[in-house]
Amino acid sequence: MKHPKTKARSFTWQTMFSVLMYLFMYLPIFVLAFYSFNTSPYSAGWQGFTLKWYQQLFQDSRILAALQNSLIVAVFAVVISAVLGTLMAVGLGRYRFPGKTIYRGISYLPMIIPDIAIAVATLVFLATFAISLSLWTIVAAHIVFCLAYVGIVVAARLAKLDPHLEEAALDLGATPLQAFVKVLLPQLMPGIVAGCLLAFVLSLDDFLISSFTSGSGINTLPMEIFSRIRTGVKPDINALSVILMIVSGFVAFLAEYIRDRGEKESS
Repeated sequence: MKHPKTKARSFTWQTMFSVLMYLFMYLPIFVLAFYSFNTSPYSAGWQGFTLKWYQQLFQDSRILAALQNSLIVAVFAVVISAVLGTLMAVGLGRYRFPGKTIYRGISYLPMIIPDIAIAVATLVFLATFAISLSLWTIVAAHIVFCLAYVGIVVAARLAKLDPHLEEAALDLGATPLQAFVKVLLPQLMPGIVAGCLLAFVLSLDDFLISSFTSGSGINTLPMEIFSRIRTGVKPDINALSVILMIVSGFVAFLAEYIRDRGEKESS
């Protein structure tokens, strides 16, 4: 008779712990979103509901310029990483060569190394070769970590595919390039798209690496946000943060949906 009570009590404590954990993680986000609709230009007290801060974002030239820079960096970094990351994953998954295990570990190292280390290392590298900082040095720096994320997602997709399909295509007269383009690449596409979406979110939200590798007068969206909150957090920054979180969450959800759907179709 005591066993059901023990299970019920355990479930209650687990529920309470889960609720507290989610409150700890998401309550600050709810507060930020709440005050983004505050009429007052300060977040000290609630004075009424308004959408003017969201409207002002689309009229702020500095915000729009920073958004344009962020999109340029993210798109170019993701496109280049998609090509290189896919080739890297296929090479590591389908071919054997000396030092493969070491190369695999090095390829995914940017996911483990702290951002500050990547930022400093990239800056030192650029200074060594006297490369002037610009928007394109940010792109080059973002490729470093985007490549690893795209590669690992594509590699996970590749590991679940039947390797005999390529062999069958080769036996039927296809060249290695044709087997890759017409057989392997379509099956890898869900993983490639999911990896690209994940890398896009990471690139769009990056601040530390961008701030170390950006040229004079070039701001990305996270850099612009940081420069403004040093004088105090205003409702327009709250509104911009809410939009960024919604976009990032949607893209991350879409990436996971595409990856999961691809796995179900291949199983």
